[in-house]
Amino acid sequence: MFHSSTQRRHWTFRSQEELSRRRAEANCRARGRAAASGKVPQGEAVLLEAHEELAICKYYEKRLLDFCAVFKPAMPRSVVGTACMYFKRFYLNNSVMEYHPRIIMLTCAFLACKVDEFNVSSAQFVGNLRESPLGQEKALEQILEYELLLIQQLNFHLIVHNPYRPFEGFLIDLKTRYPVLENPEVLRKTADDFLSRVALTDAYLLFTSSQIALTAILSSGSRAGINME
Repeated sequence: MFHSSTQRRHWTFRSQEELSRRRAEANCRARGRAAASGKVPQGEAVLLEAHEELAICKYYEKRLLDFCAVFKPAMPRSVVGTACMYFKRFYLNNSVMEYHPRIIMLTCAFLACKVDEFNVSSAQFVGNLRESPLGQEKALEQILEYELLLIQQLNFHLIVHNPYRPFEGFLIDLKTRYPVLENPEVLRKTADDFLSRVALTDAYLLFTSSQIALTAILSSGSRAGINME
């Protein structure tokens, strides 16, 4: 259950300001390590600011969704949601200056397939990359190299409560308990679009999965001109 989950206890935050603070601290640590290494030219602005890192993360979150959308065989939505959550959690405490988001993105998707029991082989997984066989082999080596690091940075909290299951539950409730609405399925397409947009925001880190699912239903109803109060 969500209310006794590690997601609620460790990965649901009180405000956007707390998320910004964590990202700023991760950026500061990375800048400090870079300066201490002696590899950063003095007086040159070669290190990223926290807001620049966030922009890069948002770009790769979109690439992650695009990768999952065309994945063969078709990837369940729960796997996509889990991969997105792993990516968001990882970069709350780590910097893109130290870990390239492309390989972290792929590692998140690979791990999500395992955790959500979407059975694809490693060869099938990298076969979805638009690269040469040599490039796919190199990508797989990197994914396997970073997999344990990712699990450690997630504090071994691998179970993710996505909004998709409560969303289906709300639809069933509408079908059985709200006869005024003849066909609740008309809400699905717009609600799915809403959930896809939400996946690119910090909502998963701020609200419960059921709150997000209910908001998707209400937003879809509002767009369709249906009063559901």
